[in-house]
Amino acid sequence: MKPVLKRAYQEQYAVGAFNIFNFNFLEAVCDAAIEKRSPVILNIAEAHFTYVNIEHITPSIRAIAESRDVDMVLNLDHGLTIQGNERALANGFTNIMFDGSQLDFEENVKQTKEVVEICHSKGISVEAELGAVGGVEGGALYGESDPNKYTDVEQAKIFVEKTNVDFLAVAIGNTHGKYKGDPDLDFERLEALKDATGIPLVLHGGSGISEEDFKRSISLGISKINFFTGMSQVALATTSKYMARAGDTYDDYPLMLQQVRQAVTKVVGEQMDIFGSAGRSLNYISGE
Repeated sequence: MKPVLKRAYQEQYAVGAFNIFNFNFLEAVCDAAIEKRSPVILNIAEAHFTYVNIEHITPSIRAIAESRDVDMVLNLDHGLTIQGNERALANGFTNIMFDGSQLDFEENVKQTKEVVEICHSKGISVEAELGAVGGVEGGALYGESDPNKYTDVEQAKIFVEKTNVDFLAVAIGNTHGKYKGDPDLDFERLEALKDATGIPLVLHGGSGISEEDFKRSISLGISKINFFTGMSQVALATTSKYMARAGDTYDDYPLMLQQVRQAVTKVVGEQMDIFGSAGRSLNYISGE
């Protein structure tokens, strides 16, 4: 993920990280990336290991990546355990997001540093998290942030220096799931975090943030944006709409899945346009 986000950081756009947990979502996200000629980060969260067997799906991801002319990163999203990290590495993930945000500062530094040393020795980049993003990954639909748990600027500077992490997920009023009310992002804090760390920053909880706030965040150092709830919600809405008028034919289910795939592709493509990543794939630009 390092060369992908380095370029995004320098040229002030963001690369979307879209969660997948089955082949339908995988194909939908890849369809959008190909249509938009956009680099893309394929997220598989450790919390979603219950839904997807990564040993089965990663060969397909590799085959898709090798046969397409857009840049694809396979990222372990919110890796929480040593076992999860090891399993992801064994299956060819090209970035590890280690989430030690629930630990105290010193323990987060210690464990993140250990993950970084292991991953860097294998040529794999690492994202960490400092502060507490609102809501819970894989938890309730609605979440809200706590200003007392926003990322501390001085701690972030020390954290990056001690861990040598490649990217940092920050808490600035963003939250997993749907927002209760309108998002209220702390842009002053974000600008200070950019100046203090000097590395690409990551915004989790992208569903529900306005286009204006996305673009302002990107101008202040956000280079990767996680987006999943919006995909899940459009998939559910499409399923409900189809079920309300479904007939009684043998191919109703595959037809419904096809419509879900198209709906998810559309919403992912819209985010790529907003993030400014459309047409930015290095392979596409170089003609490789």
